[in-house]
Amino acid sequence: MPRSKRRSTTDMSSNEDDRYASKRLRNSNSSRRVSRVEEAQSFSQKRCLSWFREYTTPDDPDTLGPEGMEKFCEDIGVEPENVVMLVLAYKMQARQMGFFTKEEWLKGLGEMQCDSIQKLQYRLDYLRCLLNDQNAFKAIYRYAYDFARDKDQRSMDMDTAKAMLQLLLGKHWPLYSQFSQFLDQSKYKVINKDQWCNILEFSRTIYNDLSNYDVDGAWPVMLDEFVEWLKAARAKNDIS
Repeated sequence: MPRSKRRSTTDMSSNEDDRYASKRLRNSNSSRRVSRVEEAQSFSQKRCLSWFREYTTPDDPDTLGPEGMEKFCEDIGVEPENVVMLVLAYKMQARQMGFFTKEEWLKGLGEMQCDSIQKLQYRLDYLRCLLNDQNAFKAIYRYAYDFARDKDQRSMDMDTAKAMLQLLLGKHWPLYSQFSQFLDQSKYKVINKDQWCNILEFSRTIYNDLSNYDVDGAWPVMLDEFVEWLKAARAKNDIS
């Protein structure tokens, strides 16, 4: 068998140089791809602000109003009435329902590292999960009172209060339906903050059969009256 020809040192050196050059090129291209991915993943306040401007008007570029809010909700695929929008407003510490200021937007989305529709959509499950944390839910519930009430009034009007209670407690408090009926026939036209906070405490601690309700406890009169009303309604149904 004939011996294979030994490659010259010059040929080997040339081939090695070609391999090293090709490797450097691949590494360089890979680094650029990684850099572009990292740039897309990292938060950019400039990009976040540019996104905000898509929902504002030239007349008021620092405020996202009702029309912009509608488009924003459509873009992220969430109904304006969805409770996750309340959680988002809480993260921004927005002061007025239906509006986000530039500062509120940058604060809330900056904390969540969101500067695009896709990034916020990815974080929606995180926002929903906050509702399952007792402490976070309590903070969101308390925030909702000042967020939703008319800023010219110290109390929340009953229609707004019922809408917010439905949003926050409707699916989780078995007595919510009865409480809503009680409010409908009651003398109350507004709900103050003490009543608002105690409604949550009542929903968390009082049994559905009311057996652990202490009539001498420090509950607001509204809840004393609700308990009396519900016991009377149940007794009437038992008789009939």
